[in-house]
Amino acid sequence: MNEAQAFRPFEALAASLIPHSHEGDDGSHDLAHILRVFKNAMRIQANEGGDARVLAAAVLLHDCVAVEKNSPLRAQASALAAEKASTVLSGLGWSPSDIAAVAHAVLTHSFSANIEPETLEAKILQDADRLDAIGMVGAGRCFYIGGRMASALYDPLDPAGENRPLDDRRYVIDHFKTKLFKLADGFKTSAGRALAAERDKRLRDFLDAFMDEI
Repeated sequence: MNEAQAFRPFEALAASLIPHSHEGDDGSHDLAHILRVFKNAMRIQANEGGDARVLAAAVLLHDCVAVEKNSPLRAQASALAAEKASTVLSGLGWSPSDIAAVAHAVLTHSFSANIEPETLEAKILQDADRLDAIGMVGAGRCFYIGGRMASALYDPLDPAGENRPLDDRRYVIDHFKTKLFKLADGFKTSAGRALAAERDKRLRDFLDAFMDEI
């Protein structure tokens, strides 16, 4: 199986978009992440409906511009990706309305951008992407990103942050409380919320086990 075939039934679309889909060496936003988001999105779309082709394109291009988590440009990452996605799809002959639909989904998927998704496809993409930030995969990605940022695992004197301000740039474990545990309440679709509840529980159980071991 080649990379494009993993995105069936949108193999041809994937073949044309994978070369534009990601940049750099960030293993938390690589092709494996895109494929996981695609599977999440198709699972939600099967229950919620929406334009699957627009959704697939949005998934493939949602992280097409790489901006590190600690970059001052982080909040602009989805806008930059939406702009690039529009250029790519225009070059492939997509209609203006479909390009706009993909661009809106890409623009609004990001937690950092804090822009409300207005279309069903945009809501599904946001849910599908956030599913990859919680559960066991989310925990793994959190530690991976912490390593890239040279963060410590936790504060040895106050791991739970009971008597200090939480600082997820300094301590990886703080990110669970500052962001990850907040995500499940913000899912936009019924199918997404059901999946998020399962993964949120796994994430909380993981943190409980981690705190017990340290």
